Amino acid sequence: MTIETTDAATRGPRTERAARGDRPAREARTPRPSTRPNGQWKVDGTAPLNANEEWKQVDGGLAVRERIETIYADGGFASIDPTDLHGRFRWWGLYTQRKPGIDGGRTATLEPHELEDEYFMLRVRIDGGQLTTEQLRVIGGISTEFGRDTADLTDRQNIQLHWIRVEDVPEIWRRLESVGLGTTEACGDVPRVILGSPVAGIAADELIDPTPQIDEITSRFIGDESLANLPRKFKSAITGHPSQDVVHEINDVAFVAVEHPSLGVGYDLWVGGGLSTAPRLAERLGVFVSPDRVADAWHGVAQIFRDYGYRRLRNKARLKFLLADWGVERFREVLETEYLGHALPDGPAAPTPATTGDHVGVHRQKDGRFYVGATPIVGRVSGPTLTRLADLVEAHGSTRLRTTPHQKVVILDVPEERVESLIAGLDELGLQARPSLIRRGTIACTGIEFCKLAIVETKAFATAAVLELEERLDAFDLPHPISLHVNGCPNSCARIQTADIGLKGQLVTIDGEQVPGYQVHLGGGLASQDRDEAGLGRTVRGLKVTADGIADYVERVVTRFLGERDADADETFAQWAHRADEQALR
Repeated sequence: MTIETTDAATRGPRTERAARGDRPAREARTPRPSTRPNGQWKVDGTAPLNANEEWKQVDGGLAVRERIETIYADGGFASIDPTDLHGRFRWWGLYTQRKPGIDGGRTATLEPHELEDEYFMLRVRIDGGQLTTEQLRVIGGISTEFGRDTADLTDRQNIQLHWIRVEDVPEIWRRLESVGLGTTEACGDVPRVILGSPVAGIAADELIDPTPQIDEITSRFIGDESLANLPRKFKSAITGHPSQDVVHEINDVAFVAVEHPSLGVGYDLWVGGGLSTAPRLAERLGVFVSPDRVADAWHGVAQIFRDYGYRRLRNKARLKFLLADWGVERFREVLETEYLGHALPDGPAAPTPATTGDHVGVHRQKDGRFYVGATPIVGRVSGPTLTRLADLVEAHGSTRLRTTPHQKVVILDVPEERVESLIAGLDELGLQARPSLIRRGTIACTGIEFCKLAIVETKAFATAAVLELEERLDAFDLPHPISLHVNGCPNSCARIQTADIGLKGQLVTIDGEQVPGYQVHLGGGLASQDRDEAGLGRTVRGLKVTADGIADYVERVVTRFLGERDADADETFAQWAHRADEQALR
Protein backbone atom coordinates (compact mmCIF):
# COMPACT_ATOMS: atom_id res chain seq x y z
CA MET A 1 0.00 0.00 0.00
CA THR A 2 1.24 3.51 -0.83
CA ILE A 3 0.67 5.99 1.97
CA GLU A 4 0.34 9.69 1.29
CA THR A 5 -0.24 10.96 4.79
CA THR A 6 2.04 12.96 7.01
CA ASP A 7 4.59 10.84 8.85
CA ALA A 8 5.43 11.12 12.54
CA ALA A 9 8.30 13.20 13.83
CA THR A 10 11.63 11.49 13.35
CA ARG A 11 13.90 13.40 15.66
CA GLY A 12 16.10 11.35 17.98
CA PRO A 13 16.96 11.91 21.65
CA ARG A 14 18.44 15.33 22.39
CA THR A 15 21.53 14.15 24.20
CA GLU A 16 22.39 11.28 21.87
CA ARG A 17 21.99 13.30 18.70
CA ALA A 18 23.99 16.14 20.18
CA ALA A 19 26.78 13.70 20.96
CA ARG A 20 26.55 11.90 17.60
CA GLY A 21 25.89 15.00 15.53
CA ASP A 22 23.05 13.31 13.66
CA ARG A 23 20.23 15.74 14.25
CA PRO A 24 18.23 16.52 11.12
CA ALA A 25 19.51 19.65 9.43
CA ARG A 26 18.73 21.64 6.34
CA GLU A 27 21.60 23.04 4.34
CA ALA A 28 21.02 26.73 3.64
CA ARG A 29 20.67 27.58 -0.02
CA THR A 30 22.63 30.80 0.40
CA PRO A 31 25.24 30.88 3.19
CA ARG A 32 24.65 33.86 5.43
CA PRO A 33 27.55 35.45 7.29
CA SER A 34 27.47 34.90 11.02
CA THR A 35 28.83 37.11 13.73
CA ARG A 36 29.29 34.06 15.92
CA PRO A 37 32.49 32.00 15.67
CA ASN A 38 32.16 28.68 13.83
CA GLY A 39 34.88 26.96 15.80
CA GLN A 40 37.41 27.02 12.95
CA TRP A 41 40.71 26.53 14.69
CA LYS A 42 42.71 28.69 12.27
CA VAL A 43 40.11 31.45 12.34
CA ASP A 44 38.47 31.42 15.75
CA GLY A 45 41.10 29.72 17.89
CA THR A 46 40.84 26.33 19.55
CA ALA A 47 38.61 27.20 22.51
CA PRO A 48 35.82 24.58 22.52
CA LEU A 49 32.34 25.90 21.72
CA ASN A 50 30.30 22.90 22.81
CA ALA A 51 30.47 19.99 25.22
CA ASN A 52 31.60 17.54 22.56
CA GLU A 53 34.61 19.68 21.68
CA GLU A 54 35.40 20.11 25.38
CA TRP A 55 35.81 16.44 26.20
CA LYS A 56 37.79 15.81 23.01
CA GLN A 57 40.34 18.39 24.13
CA VAL A 58 40.41 17.21 27.74
CA ASP A 59 41.20 13.64 26.79
CA GLY A 60 41.27 12.36 23.22
CA GLY A 61 39.38 9.34 22.01
CA LEU A 62 42.49 7.25 21.44
CA ALA A 63 43.33 7.43 25.16
CA VAL A 64 40.30 5.36 26.18
CA ARG A 65 41.83 2.08 25.06
CA GLU A 66 43.97 1.84 28.17
CA ARG A 67 40.92 2.35 30.39
CA ILE A 68 38.98 -0.31 28.49
CA GLU A 69 41.79 -2.80 29.02
CA THR A 70 42.66 -1.96 32.61
CA ILE A 71 39.41 -0.73 34.18
CA TYR A 72 36.23 -1.35 32.19
CA ALA A 73 36.96 -4.90 31.09
CA ASP A 74 37.38 -5.82 34.76
CA GLY A 75 34.56 -3.66 36.14
CA GLY A 76 31.99 -4.37 33.43
CA PHE A 77 29.46 -2.06 31.82
CA ALA A 78 28.47 -0.31 35.05
CA SER A 79 32.05 0.88 35.57
CA ILE A 80 32.25 2.85 32.29
CA ASP A 81 32.46 6.64 32.54
CA PRO A 82 29.48 8.13 30.60
CA THR A 83 31.65 10.40 28.46
CA ASP A 84 33.86 7.49 27.50
CA LEU A 85 30.81 5.35 26.80
CA HIS A 86 29.01 7.82 24.52
CA GLY A 87 32.07 9.51 23.09
CA ARG A 88 35.55 8.06 23.22
CA PHE A 89 34.54 4.41 22.74
CA ARG A 90 33.72 5.29 19.14
CA TRP A 91 37.42 5.92 18.43
CA TRP A 92 37.86 2.16 18.90
CA GLY A 93 34.89 1.02 16.82
CA LEU A 94 32.43 0.60 19.70
CA TYR A 95 28.83 1.85 19.94
CA THR A 96 26.26 0.71 22.45
CA GLN A 97 23.48 -1.12 20.64
CA ARG A 98 19.75 -0.66 21.01
CA LYS A 99 17.96 -2.42 23.82
CA PRO A 100 15.54 -5.02 22.41
CA GLY A 101 11.83 -4.27 22.46
CA ILE A 102 11.91 -0.49 22.11
CA ASP A 103 9.73 0.48 19.16
CA GLY A 104 10.55 3.21 16.67
CA GLY A 105 8.01 5.63 18.06
CA ARG A 106 10.06 5.91 21.24
CA THR A 107 13.32 6.71 19.46
CA ALA A 108 12.37 10.38 19.50
CA THR A 109 11.47 10.52 23.20
CA LEU A 110 13.87 8.35 25.20
CA GLU A 111 17.29 9.40 26.42
CA PRO A 112 20.41 7.42 25.42
CA HIS A 113 20.64 5.45 28.66
CA GLU A 114 17.02 4.36 28.18
CA LEU A 115 17.61 3.26 24.60
CA GLU A 116 20.93 1.50 24.96
CA ASP A 117 21.70 -2.04 25.96
CA GLU A 118 24.77 -3.17 27.90
CA TYR A 119 26.20 -4.65 24.70
CA PHE A 120 28.17 -3.13 21.84
CA MET A 121 28.34 -3.06 18.11
CA LEU A 122 31.99 -3.61 17.17
CA ARG A 123 33.22 -2.45 13.77
CA VAL A 124 36.26 -4.26 12.38
CA ARG A 125 38.25 -1.89 10.20
CA ILE A 126 39.17 -3.35 6.80
CA ASP A 127 40.96 -0.71 4.69
CA GLY A 128 40.55 -1.39 0.99
CA GLY A 129 38.37 -4.38 1.89
CA GLN A 130 41.45 -6.60 1.76
CA LEU A 131 41.22 -9.83 3.75
CA THR A 132 43.00 -13.14 3.98
CA THR A 133 41.21 -16.36 4.81
CA GLU A 134 43.14 -16.43 8.09
CA GLN A 135 41.76 -13.01 8.99
CA LEU A 136 38.23 -13.96 7.93
CA ARG A 137 38.39 -17.09 10.07
CA VAL A 138 39.42 -15.02 13.10
CA ILE A 139 36.48 -12.62 12.56
CA GLY A 140 34.14 -15.58 12.18
CA GLY A 141 35.46 -17.11 15.38
CA ILE A 142 35.03 -13.85 17.30
CA SER A 143 31.45 -13.58 16.04
CA THR A 144 30.67 -17.13 17.11
CA GLU A 145 32.35 -16.95 20.52
CA PHE A 146 31.56 -13.38 21.55
CA GLY A 147 28.89 -11.98 19.20
CA ARG A 148 26.05 -14.53 19.14
CA ASP A 149 27.02 -15.38 15.53
CA THR A 150 26.20 -11.86 14.25
CA ALA A 151 28.08 -10.36 11.32
CA ASP A 152 27.15 -7.81 8.68
CA LEU A 153 29.08 -6.76 5.59
CA THR A 154 28.74 -2.98 5.53
CA ASP A 155 28.75 -0.54 2.62
CA ARG A 156 32.01 0.86 4.04
CA GLN A 157 33.88 -2.45 3.51
CA ASN A 158 33.88 -3.16 7.25
CA ILE A 159 32.42 -6.13 9.10
CA GLN A 160 30.18 -5.31 12.08
CA LEU A 161 29.56 -7.60 15.02
CA HIS A 162 26.95 -7.27 17.77
CA TRP A 163 26.28 -8.44 21.33
CA ILE A 164 29.87 -7.65 22.29
CA ARG A 165 30.57 -7.26 26.05
CA VAL A 166 33.18 -4.80 27.24
CA GLU A 167 34.69 -7.63 29.29
CA ASP A 168 35.61 -9.41 26.04
CA VAL A 169 37.00 -6.46 24.09
CA PRO A 170 40.69 -6.87 25.10
CA GLU A 171 40.70 -10.50 23.99
CA ILE A 172 38.93 -9.57 20.75
CA TRP A 173 41.56 -6.93 20.07
CA ARG A 174 44.32 -9.43 20.78
CA ARG A 175 42.89 -11.89 18.26
CA LEU A 176 42.29 -9.27 15.57
CA GLU A 177 45.71 -7.70 15.95
CA SER A 178 47.43 -11.09 15.85
CA VAL A 179 46.37 -11.31 12.19
CA GLY A 180 46.91 -7.66 11.27
CA LEU A 181 43.37 -6.36 11.82
CA GLY A 182 41.98 -3.89 14.34
CA THR A 183 39.29 -1.39 15.24
CA THR A 184 41.42 1.76 15.58
CA GLU A 185 39.40 4.80 14.45
CA ALA A 186 36.70 2.62 12.94
CA CYS A 187 34.24 5.25 14.26
CA GLY A 188 34.49 8.73 15.76
CA ASP A 189 35.67 12.18 14.63
CA VAL A 190 38.64 10.68 12.83
CA PRO A 191 39.74 9.34 9.44
CA ARG A 192 37.44 6.33 9.03
CA VAL A 193 38.20 3.25 6.94
CA ILE A 194 39.65 4.00 3.50
CA LEU A 195 37.50 2.53 0.77
CA GLY A 196 39.53 0.85 -1.95
CA SER A 197 38.78 -0.97 -5.16
CA PRO A 198 37.87 -4.57 -4.29
CA VAL A 199 39.82 -5.72 -7.36
CA ALA A 200 42.96 -3.70 -6.65
CA GLY A 201 46.04 -5.35 -8.10
CA ILE A 202 44.21 -8.16 -9.86
CA ALA A 203 41.71 -6.76 -12.40
CA ALA A 204 42.74 -7.09 -16.03
CA ASP A 205 41.36 -3.64 -16.88
CA GLU A 206 42.77 -1.80 -13.89
CA LEU A 207 44.55 1.49 -14.57
CA ILE A 208 46.64 1.41 -11.40
CA ASP A 209 46.81 -0.59 -8.17
CA PRO A 210 45.93 1.83 -5.32
CA THR A 211 47.06 -0.55 -2.58
CA PRO A 212 50.44 1.21 -2.02
CA GLN A 213 48.65 4.53 -1.58
CA ILE A 214 46.13 3.05 0.88
CA ASP A 215 48.94 1.37 2.81
CA GLU A 216 50.95 4.60 3.04
CA ILE A 217 47.98 6.60 4.32
CA THR A 218 47.02 4.03 6.93
CA SER A 219 50.57 3.46 8.16
CA ARG A 220 51.33 7.18 8.43
CA PHE A 221 48.09 8.65 9.68
CA ILE A 222 45.68 6.16 11.25
CA GLY A 223 46.13 6.46 15.00
CA ASP A 224 48.03 9.74 14.58
CA GLU A 225 47.10 12.02 17.49
CA SER A 226 47.34 15.09 15.25
CA LEU A 227 44.35 13.85 13.23
CA ALA A 228 42.42 12.22 16.08
CA ASN A 229 40.29 15.28 16.81
CA LEU A 230 38.52 16.31 13.60
CA PRO A 231 35.26 18.26 13.55
CA ARG A 232 33.35 15.14 12.48
CA LYS A 233 33.99 11.87 10.69
CA PHE A 234 36.26 11.95 7.63
CA LYS A 235 35.59 9.43 4.87
CA SER A 236 38.09 8.50 2.17
CA ALA A 237 38.10 6.43 -1.02
CA ILE A 238 40.73 5.45 -3.60
CA THR A 239 40.28 3.42 -6.77
CA GLY A 240 42.39 2.50 -9.75
CA HIS A 241 39.58 0.70 -11.58
CA PRO A 242 37.65 2.27 -14.50
CA SER A 243 34.30 1.28 -12.96
CA GLN A 244 35.00 3.85 -10.20
CA ASP A 245 33.89 1.26 -7.66
CA VAL A 246 34.30 3.18 -4.37
CA VAL A 247 31.31 5.57 -4.43
CA HIS A 248 33.80 8.43 -4.56
CA GLU A 249 31.14 11.13 -5.00
CA ILE A 250 29.91 10.75 -1.42
CA ASN A 251 33.26 10.77 0.39
CA ASP A 252 35.04 13.69 2.04
CA VAL A 253 38.12 12.99 -0.05
CA ALA A 254 38.52 10.59 -2.95
CA PHE A 255 41.10 9.71 -5.57
CA VAL A 256 39.92 8.29 -8.90
CA ALA A 257 42.42 6.85 -11.36
CA VAL A 258 42.89 8.80 -14.59
CA GLU A 259 45.45 8.90 -17.38
CA HIS A 260 47.03 12.31 -17.89
CA PRO A 261 48.03 12.98 -21.51
CA SER A 262 51.61 13.84 -20.54
CA LEU A 263 52.08 12.75 -16.91
CA GLY A 264 50.82 9.19 -17.17
CA VAL A 265 48.43 7.41 -14.80
CA GLY A 266 47.57 9.08 -11.52
CA TYR A 267 44.49 10.32 -9.73
CA ASP A 268 41.71 12.87 -10.04
CA LEU A 269 41.07 14.46 -6.62
CA TRP A 270 37.50 14.92 -5.30
CA VAL A 271 36.45 16.58 -2.05
CA GLY A 272 33.37 17.43 -0.02
CA GLY A 273 30.88 14.62 -0.56
CA GLY A 274 28.44 13.27 2.02
CA LEU A 275 24.79 12.29 2.41
CA SER A 276 22.77 12.12 5.67
CA THR A 277 20.09 14.79 6.08
CA ALA A 278 21.89 17.39 3.94
CA PRO A 279 23.20 15.43 0.95
CA ARG A 280 25.92 16.91 -1.23
CA LEU A 281 27.99 15.25 -3.92
CA ALA A 282 31.75 15.76 -3.95
CA GLU A 283 33.42 18.04 -6.49
CA ARG A 284 36.57 17.73 -8.53
CA LEU A 285 39.41 20.05 -7.60
CA GLY A 286 40.60 19.77 -11.18
CA VAL A 287 44.09 18.61 -10.20
CA PHE A 288 46.22 15.62 -11.13
CA VAL A 289 47.85 13.78 -8.22
CA SER A 290 50.71 11.44 -9.02
CA PRO A 291 50.78 8.17 -7.05
CA ASP A 292 53.75 9.26 -4.95
CA ARG A 293 51.90 12.40 -3.81
CA VAL A 294 48.54 10.84 -2.88
CA ALA A 295 49.32 10.43 0.82
CA ASP A 296 50.50 14.05 1.09
CA ALA A 297 47.42 15.34 -0.75
CA TRP A 298 45.17 13.23 1.47
CA HIS A 299 46.95 14.59 4.54
CA GLY A 300 46.53 18.14 3.28
CA VAL A 301 42.77 17.73 2.83
CA ALA A 302 42.47 16.13 6.28
CA GLN A 303 44.39 19.02 7.84
CA ILE A 304 42.18 21.58 6.10
CA PHE A 305 39.20 19.84 7.65
CA ARG A 306 40.87 19.80 11.07
CA ASP A 307 41.92 23.46 10.95
CA TYR A 308 39.05 25.09 9.05
CA GLY A 309 36.12 22.74 9.60
CA TYR A 310 33.10 24.08 11.47
CA ARG A 311 33.04 22.83 15.07
CA ARG A 312 30.39 25.00 16.76
CA LEU A 313 27.39 23.06 15.40
CA ARG A 314 27.93 19.37 14.80
CA ASN A 315 25.20 19.20 12.19
CA LYS A 316 27.29 21.64 10.12
CA ALA A 317 30.66 20.08 10.90
CA ARG A 318 31.22 17.88 7.84
CA LEU A 319 33.71 18.96 5.17
CA LYS A 320 30.89 19.35 2.62
CA PHE A 321 29.67 22.49 4.41
CA LEU A 322 33.11 24.10 4.27
CA LEU A 323 33.43 23.30 0.56
CA ALA A 324 29.97 24.72 -0.10
CA ASP A 325 31.03 28.02 1.48
CA TRP A 326 34.55 28.18 0.08
CA GLY A 327 34.07 26.79 -3.41
CA VAL A 328 36.54 24.63 -5.34
CA GLU A 329 38.97 27.40 -6.30
CA ARG A 330 39.59 28.57 -2.76
CA PHE A 331 39.84 25.02 -1.45
CA ARG A 332 42.47 24.18 -4.04
CA GLU A 333 44.40 27.37 -3.29
CA VAL A 334 44.49 26.68 0.45
CA LEU A 335 45.52 23.06 -0.13
CA GLU A 336 48.39 24.04 -2.42
CA THR A 337 49.69 27.11 -0.59
CA GLU A 338 49.15 26.29 3.09
CA TYR A 339 49.53 22.51 3.21
CA LEU A 340 51.44 21.19 0.19
CA GLY A 341 53.72 24.14 -0.49
CA HIS A 342 53.45 23.76 -4.26
CA ALA A 343 50.86 23.82 -7.03
CA LEU A 344 49.35 20.64 -8.36
CA PRO A 345 49.11 20.24 -12.14
CA ASP A 346 45.72 20.55 -13.76
CA GLY A 347 44.23 17.21 -14.62
CA PRO A 348 41.49 15.67 -16.76
CA ALA A 349 38.31 14.09 -15.48
CA ALA A 350 38.07 10.32 -15.53
CA PRO A 351 35.83 8.87 -18.26
CA THR A 352 32.29 7.79 -17.38
CA PRO A 353 32.36 4.13 -16.29
CA ALA A 354 31.16 1.64 -18.87
CA THR A 355 30.39 -1.10 -16.34
CA THR A 356 28.85 -1.33 -12.89
CA GLY A 357 31.28 -1.40 -10.01
CA ASP A 358 29.90 -4.06 -7.66
CA HIS A 359 32.06 -6.83 -9.23
CA VAL A 360 29.37 -9.48 -8.85
CA GLY A 361 29.88 -12.49 -11.12
CA VAL A 362 32.89 -14.19 -12.69
CA HIS A 363 35.76 -12.11 -14.07
CA ARG A 364 39.19 -12.96 -15.46
CA GLN A 365 42.18 -11.56 -13.59
CA LYS A 366 45.28 -10.13 -15.23
CA ASP A 367 47.17 -13.35 -14.36
CA GLY A 368 44.62 -15.62 -16.07
CA ARG A 369 42.91 -16.80 -12.91
CA PHE A 370 39.45 -15.54 -11.92
CA TYR A 371 37.75 -13.48 -9.26
CA VAL A 372 34.19 -14.20 -8.25
CA GLY A 373 31.90 -11.59 -6.70
CA ALA A 374 28.99 -12.85 -4.61
CA THR A 375 26.16 -11.22 -2.71
CA PRO A 376 24.38 -12.14 0.49
CA ILE A 377 20.95 -10.65 1.02
CA VAL A 378 21.44 -7.07 2.30
CA GLY A 379 24.89 -7.80 3.74
CA ARG A 380 23.67 -10.12 6.48
CA VAL A 381 25.97 -13.08 7.16
CA SER A 382 27.07 -14.79 10.40
CA GLY A 383 30.14 -16.03 12.21
CA PRO A 384 29.69 -19.64 11.07
CA THR A 385 29.12 -18.42 7.49
CA LEU A 386 32.38 -16.45 7.54
CA THR A 387 34.28 -19.42 8.92
CA ARG A 388 32.83 -21.76 6.31
CA LEU A 389 33.58 -19.19 3.61
CA ALA A 390 37.24 -19.16 4.65
CA ASP A 391 37.30 -22.95 4.41
CA LEU A 392 35.58 -22.88 1.01
CA VAL A 393 37.98 -20.32 -0.44
CA GLU A 394 41.03 -22.28 0.71
CA ALA A 395 39.56 -25.50 -0.66
CA HIS A 396 39.47 -23.79 -4.05
CA GLY A 397 43.11 -22.77 -4.04
CA SER A 398 42.91 -19.21 -2.75
CA THR A 399 43.71 -17.36 0.46
CA ARG A 400 42.48 -13.89 -0.54
CA LEU A 401 39.12 -12.15 -0.69
CA ARG A 402 37.72 -8.63 -0.54
CA THR A 403 34.71 -6.86 0.90
CA THR A 404 33.06 -4.15 -1.21
CA PRO A 405 31.25 -0.81 -0.75
CA HIS A 406 28.09 -2.59 -1.95
CA GLN A 407 27.78 -5.19 0.85
CA LYS A 408 29.31 -7.86 -1.37
CA VAL A 409 32.30 -10.18 -1.14
CA VAL A 410 34.85 -10.96 -3.86
CA ILE A 411 36.97 -14.13 -3.88
CA LEU A 412 40.30 -13.76 -5.69
CA ASP A 413 42.76 -16.08 -7.45
CA VAL A 414 40.39 -18.90 -8.42
CA PRO A 415 41.70 -21.34 -11.07
CA GLU A 416 39.37 -21.55 -14.05
CA GLU A 417 38.58 -25.22 -13.49
CA ARG A 418 37.46 -24.50 -9.91
CA VAL A 419 35.10 -21.59 -10.63
CA GLU A 420 31.85 -23.54 -10.95
CA SER A 421 32.58 -25.62 -7.87
CA LEU A 422 33.22 -22.43 -5.91
CA ILE A 423 29.95 -20.90 -7.11
CA ALA A 424 28.04 -23.99 -5.99
CA GLY A 425 29.67 -23.79 -2.57
CA LEU A 426 28.87 -20.10 -2.30
CA ASP A 427 25.22 -20.81 -3.09
CA GLU A 428 25.09 -23.22 -0.17
CA LEU A 429 26.32 -20.39 2.09
CA GLY A 430 23.66 -17.98 0.81
CA LEU A 431 26.22 -16.04 -1.23
CA GLN A 432 25.09 -15.90 -4.84
CA ALA A 433 27.51 -15.17 -7.66
CA ARG A 434 24.64 -15.13 -10.16
CA PRO A 435 21.93 -13.37 -8.16
CA SER A 436 18.72 -11.85 -9.41
CA LEU A 437 19.11 -8.21 -10.34
CA ILE A 438 16.93 -7.16 -7.39
CA ARG A 439 19.01 -9.15 -4.87
CA ARG A 440 22.17 -7.79 -6.45
CA GLY A 441 21.01 -4.21 -6.14
CA THR A 442 19.53 -4.22 -2.63
CA ILE A 443 21.40 -3.01 0.46
CA ALA A 444 20.16 -2.11 3.94
CA CYS A 445 21.55 -0.41 7.02
CA THR A 446 21.60 -1.94 10.52
CA GLY A 447 18.07 -0.80 11.35
CA ILE A 448 16.10 -0.87 14.58
CA GLU A 449 17.33 -4.34 15.50
CA PHE A 450 20.56 -2.83 16.87
CA CYS A 451 20.73 0.90 16.07
CA LYS A 452 19.62 3.47 18.67
CA LEU A 453 18.86 6.08 15.99
CA ALA A 454 16.65 3.83 13.88
CA ILE A 455 12.90 4.20 13.65
CA VAL A 456 12.17 1.20 11.43
CA GLU A 457 13.58 -2.31 10.89
CA THR A 458 15.54 -2.70 7.64
CA LYS A 459 17.32 -6.02 7.15
CA ALA A 460 14.27 -8.22 7.75
CA PHE A 461 11.86 -6.09 5.69
CA ALA A 462 14.36 -5.74 2.83
CA THR A 463 15.07 -9.48 2.84
CA ALA A 464 11.37 -10.33 2.70
CA ALA A 465 10.90 -7.87 -0.16
CA VAL A 466 13.82 -9.33 -2.13
CA LEU A 467 12.48 -12.87 -1.80
CA GLU A 468 9.00 -11.80 -2.87
CA LEU A 469 10.27 -9.75 -5.78
CA GLU A 470 12.44 -12.57 -7.04
CA GLU A 471 9.25 -14.54 -7.59
CA ARG A 472 7.15 -11.67 -8.91
CA LEU A 473 9.77 -10.15 -11.22
CA ASP A 474 11.21 -13.42 -12.44
CA ALA A 475 9.41 -13.09 -15.77
CA PHE A 476 10.48 -9.47 -16.25
CA ASP A 477 13.42 -8.74 -18.51
CA LEU A 478 15.16 -6.06 -16.48
CA PRO A 479 17.71 -4.20 -18.63
CA HIS A 480 19.84 -3.19 -15.64
CA PRO A 481 20.12 -3.98 -11.94
CA ILE A 482 17.58 -2.02 -9.89
CA SER A 483 19.21 -0.58 -6.77
CA LEU A 484 16.94 -0.69 -3.72
CA HIS A 485 18.45 0.91 -0.61
CA VAL A 486 16.62 0.61 2.71
CA ASN A 487 17.48 2.87 5.64
CA GLY A 488 16.05 2.90 9.15
CA CYS A 489 16.27 6.67 9.80
CA PRO A 490 17.08 9.92 7.92
CA ASN A 491 20.87 9.56 8.25
CA SER A 492 21.37 7.59 5.02
CA CYS A 493 23.90 4.96 6.07
CA ALA A 494 22.44 2.90 3.21
CA ARG A 495 22.81 5.79 0.72
CA ILE A 496 19.10 6.23 0.00
CA GLN A 497 19.56 9.38 -2.09
CA THR A 498 21.83 7.57 -4.55
CA ALA A 499 19.64 4.54 -5.25
CA ASP A 500 17.15 3.88 -8.01
CA ILE A 501 14.67 3.36 -5.18
CA GLY A 502 15.71 4.66 -1.76
CA LEU A 503 13.56 4.10 1.31
CA LYS A 504 14.02 6.35 4.36
CA GLY A 505 12.62 4.90 7.57
CA GLN A 506 9.75 6.80 9.18
CA LEU A 507 6.54 6.16 11.00
CA VAL A 508 3.59 6.58 8.64
CA THR A 509 -0.06 6.94 9.55
CA ILE A 510 -2.82 4.60 8.35
CA ASP A 511 -6.34 5.25 9.56
CA GLY A 512 -4.97 7.26 12.45
CA GLU A 513 -2.48 4.60 13.54
CA GLN A 514 1.29 4.88 13.19
CA VAL A 515 3.07 1.93 11.59
CA PRO A 516 6.64 1.39 10.34
CA GLY A 517 7.20 2.69 6.84
CA TYR A 518 9.45 4.66 4.53
CA GLN A 519 9.59 7.86 2.53
CA VAL A 520 10.48 7.11 -1.09
CA HIS A 521 13.41 8.63 -3.02
CA LEU A 522 13.64 7.79 -6.72
CA GLY A 523 16.24 8.05 -9.47
CA GLY A 524 19.49 8.54 -7.59
CA GLY A 525 22.76 6.98 -8.61
CA LEU A 526 26.55 7.22 -8.71
CA ALA A 527 29.09 6.88 -11.46
CA SER A 528 29.62 3.22 -10.60
CA GLN A 529 25.93 2.38 -11.10
CA ASP A 530 25.42 2.68 -14.88
CA ARG A 531 24.92 6.43 -14.67
CA ASP A 532 26.15 9.05 -17.10
CA GLU A 533 26.79 11.20 -14.03
CA ALA A 534 26.09 11.01 -10.34
CA GLY A 535 22.84 12.46 -9.11
CA LEU A 536 20.56 12.55 -6.09
CA GLY A 537 17.12 11.00 -6.19
CA ARG A 538 13.87 12.94 -6.34
CA THR A 539 11.09 12.79 -3.79
CA VAL A 540 7.40 12.85 -4.57
CA ARG A 541 5.45 14.81 -1.99
CA GLY A 542 3.57 12.51 0.34
CA LEU A 543 4.85 9.31 -1.27
CA LYS A 544 5.46 6.72 1.42
CA VAL A 545 5.17 2.95 1.68
CA THR A 546 4.54 0.74 4.67
CA ALA A 547 7.28 -1.63 5.76
CA ASP A 548 5.29 -4.66 4.66
CA GLY A 549 4.42 -2.99 1.35
CA ILE A 550 7.92 -2.67 -0.13
CA ALA A 551 7.50 -5.52 -2.61
CA ASP A 552 4.11 -4.24 -3.79
CA TYR A 553 5.47 -0.76 -4.44
CA VAL A 554 8.67 -1.90 -6.16
CA GLU A 555 6.74 -4.28 -8.41
CA ARG A 556 4.31 -1.52 -9.34
CA VAL A 557 6.89 1.16 -10.12
CA VAL A 558 9.24 -1.23 -11.97
CA THR A 559 6.33 -2.48 -14.07
CA ARG A 560 5.53 1.10 -15.06
CA PHE A 561 9.18 1.75 -15.85
CA LEU A 562 9.35 -1.27 -18.15
CA GLY A 563 6.19 -0.17 -19.89
CA GLU A 564 7.24 3.45 -20.38
CA ARG A 565 11.03 3.39 -20.80
CA ASP A 566 12.69 4.39 -24.04
CA ALA A 567 14.26 1.07 -24.95
CA ASP A 568 15.88 2.45 -28.11
CA ALA A 569 17.84 4.89 -25.97
CA ASP A 570 18.54 2.19 -23.36
CA GLU A 571 16.90 4.43 -20.77
CA THR A 572 17.76 3.55 -17.19
CA PHE A 573 15.37 3.50 -14.26
CA ALA A 574 16.97 6.66 -12.87
CA GLN A 575 16.56 8.54 -16.15
CA TRP A 576 12.92 7.48 -16.38
CA ALA A 577 12.22 8.34 -12.74
CA HIS A 578 13.41 11.90 -13.22
CA ARG A 579 11.24 12.51 -16.29
CA ALA A 580 8.17 10.51 -15.26
CA ASP A 581 4.95 12.11 -14.15
CA GLU A 582 4.46 11.99 -10.39
CA GLN A 583 1.41 9.80 -10.77
CA ALA A 584 3.47 7.13 -12.51
CA LEU A 585 5.79 7.01 -9.51
CA ARG A 586 3.08 6.35 -6.93
